[in-house]
Amino acid sequence: MAAARVPLWAVCVLRVALATVYFQEDFLDGERWRNRWVQSTNDSQFGYFRLSSGKFYGHKEKDKGLQTTQNSRFYAISARFKPFSNKGKTLIIQYTVKHEQKMDCGGGYIKLFPADVDQKNLNGKSQYYIMFGPDICGFDVKKVHVILHFKNQYHSNKKSIRCKVDGFTHLYTLILRPDLTYEVKIDGQSIESGSIEYDWQLTSLKKMEKASAESKDWDQATEGKSQDWEKHFLDARASKPSDWNSELDGDWQAPMLQKPPYQVRSGTIFDNFLITDDEEYAENFGKATWGETKGPEREMDAIQAKEEVKKAREEDEDEQMMGRFGGRENIFKGFHKRNEL
Repeated sequence: MAAARVPLWAVCVLRVALATVYFQEDFLDGERWRNRWVQSTNDSQFGYFRLSSGKFYGHKEKDKGLQTTQNSRFYAISARFKPFSNKGKTLIIQYTVKHEQKMDCGGGYIKLFPADVDQKNLNGKSQYYIMFGPDICGFDVKKVHVILHFKNQYHSNKKSIRCKVDGFTHLYTLILRPDLTYEVKIDGQSIESGSIEYDWQLTSLKKMEKASAESKDWDQATEGKSQDWEKHFLDARASKPSDWNSELDGDWQAPMLQKPPYQVRSGTIFDNFLITDDEEYAENFGKATWGETKGPEREMDAIQAKEEVKKAREEDEDEQMMGRFGGRENIFKGFHKRNEL
């Protein structure tokens, strides 16, 4: 039996047709992004975004994304897409983030909100379904947040997932599968995976009919605590007390510490947003965007670094030369005065 030959482009088209893309944004149409994204006006102190590829990049146009512009500010901006259900399907959330300013303290995470969210009134207490992305603060916090909303509570992954802390663009991918497994990737490489039930310490997702024994007060307290990630972080150095009884005391969680105020520097760039149900499509999209520009971005940064070193050396040599001439001039003046005497 002769095997039928299918052209490669036909296979690619078929794959795209099978994938459901709920949202995709790569900011390739210039300032038209302002027609799709809504800046929250809930707080007059919220910072504003601009479209920029930064000080160094792999491609000036393709690397343009939403860049924070003001130091020591919180930011809240959102884009709407058609409501969807991922029941029985894989859900992939992916985007790139770049801290070219070498972040001291601040988050680079995103949130997936309900369809009825008030975009103009968006703030830190707005209910969300998923929060995902890097959070950096000093030497203690360098982690990837993966927080899920379940039964009116927010649940944080109990594993410590380390994020990237350099100034280059990185690709962050979260995969939630219908078999209740998950995977977190950075730059296309799997860095964490496991069971959603176990790693989020959920009683049971498979037995949804089981009634919760927790009171409303506890629900509200947990919700308020979990929504405050913008200003607090878990103490990574804390350890569970030796006399802690999980059956009696419940699951132990490290205490929350307050982030230092006014340490956030602007310059972070968000780009290449994607929400889909197809892992292969997400992988190919990542390769076609971040994958194409990551190398040239590092090359441009290296060239700029060499130029800065050269400029600094030349300025230092000029200062030394001026110092030598200045010294000779002073000696000459002193000798001339002595001759006058």
